[in-house]
Amino acid sequence: MQRTNKWALLPFVVFIVLFIGTGVISGDFTAMPLNVAVLIACVIAFLMNRKETLATKVEIFTKGAGNANVMLMVVIFVLAGAFSSVAKGMGAVDSTVNLGLSFLPPSLLIVGLFIIGCFISLSMGTSMGTVVALAPIGVGIAESTDIPMALAMATVVGGAMFGDNLSIISDTTIAAVRTQGTEMRDKFKVNFFIVLPAAIVTAVILFVLTSGSTTSVDNVGNYAFTKVLPYLIVLILALAGLNVMLVLVIGIILSGIVGFLNGSYDFLSFIKTIGEGMIGMEDIAIIAILISGLVALIQHNGGLQYLLDTITKRVKSKKGAEVGIASLVSVIDIATVNNTIAILMAGPLAKTIADKYEVDPRKSASLLDIFASVWQGLLPYSPQLLAAAGVAGISTVGMWQAYSFYPILMGITAIVAIMIGYPKLKK
Repeated sequence: MQRTNKWALLPFVVFIVLFIGTGVISGDFTAMPLNVAVLIACVIAFLMNRKETLATKVEIFTKGAGNANVMLMVVIFVLAGAFSSVAKGMGAVDSTVNLGLSFLPPSLLIVGLFIIGCFISLSMGTSMGTVVALAPIGVGIAESTDIPMALAMATVVGGAMFGDNLSIISDTTIAAVRTQGTEMRDKFKVNFFIVLPAAIVTAVILFVLTSGSTTSVDNVGNYAFTKVLPYLIVLILALAGLNVMLVLVIGIILSGIVGFLNGSYDFLSFIKTIGEGMIGMEDIAIIAILISGLVALIQHNGGLQYLLDTITKRVKSKKGAEVGIASLVSVIDIATVNNTIAILMAGPLAKTIADKYEVDPRKSASLLDIFASVWQGLLPYSPQLLAAAGVAGISTVGMWQAYSFYPILMGITAIVAIMIGYPKLKK
C-alpha cells in the first residue's frame, strides 16, 4: 500500500498561495512570475522528507520532470511557438483577420473565432497549439472592432478546450482511454454528446454579446489567400490524422515558403523568426518541466495518495463514483495545472472506482478528460490562459472572471450528465 501524508501537499499550497495571493494583494496576477513560484515550491519539496537522501530526491524529481508526456508537451510548445511566429511574420495573421473582417459581419466574428478554435483543436489535438495559433487573430479582431480583448482571448481558450478533450490525437484523450480500458472512438462519442450542448450555448451567448459590435470597414486591410493557406493546410493535415508534431513542422516550412515568395523572409530572417517563436514558449516549457518534477516528489512523499483517499472515501453509489472521479481529476489538475498529468495520476484509481461501482469505462474516460479540461480553461495560472493573455498583453483574471463561458458550461453539462445518467449506454 502506498504511503499517505497530507503534509506532502505543502509545496502545492505554497505554490498556489504565492501565485494567487500575490496577485490578489498587488492587483496584478503577473507580479509573481509563475516559474519563480514553482521553483520556490520545488525547493520546499526538496527540504521535506529528511529520511530520503538528496541524491534520491534529485533522481525522483528528474524522472518526473523527464516524463515522456511532459517532453512531448514541451516539444509541441516550442513547435507551436515557431509556427505561430513564422506564420505571423509572413503576414498570415493579418491576412486571416482581414479575410474575416471582409466577409463576416462584426456580429459573427467572435462566434466564428470560437468555431474555428473548436475545429483546429479537434484537428491538432493540442489546446496550447490552438491558443498560440489563434490568439494573434483574436487580438486583431479585438483591435479592429469594439469587442473586449478579454472576451476575444477567452473565446480562443474556449475553442481550444473543446478539442483538447475530444481529439483522437490529444495526449489527454489517449491517457484517458488507456487508463480506463476503452476504445478511442467509443469514448469520443460519449464525450461529444456531453459537451456538444455546452458548445452550442456558448456560440449563442457569444452571438448575443457581440451582435451590436461595430468596426471601421474602411480600415480593413488587404488579404492574400496564399498567406492564409498554411493555416488551412495544417488544419486539413490534422484532420487527416497526421502526427501533431509533423503537422506543425509542415506548417513552419509552408509558412517559410510563402514568406520567401512574398519577400517577407530571406534565409537568415526565417531562421531568426523560428528561434524567436521557440524562445517565446520557453517559459511555459520550463514551468511544465518543473511542475512535473514537483509532482513526482509530492507523489513519492504520499501527498497524492492522501488526496486520492480523501476524495474517494465517501463514494457509495454509481453517481457518487462518477462525482468522485470528476472531483479526483479536478483537484489534481487544479494543483498541477497539467491535464495530462492529472489524468495519468487519477486514471488508475478512477478505473478501480469505476469497476467497483459499474461505471461504464467510456463514461469514466470522458469524465476524466472533460473535468481536466474544464479547469485548464478556467485557472488564471493555466498555460492556456497565460499564453493567450501573454499574446494580448492582458491579465488572465479578466478572462475567467467574466468571459470563460465554454469551460464553465462544459463543467455544468458534465455534472448534469452525471445526475441524469446521460448518455444512456449499452454494454
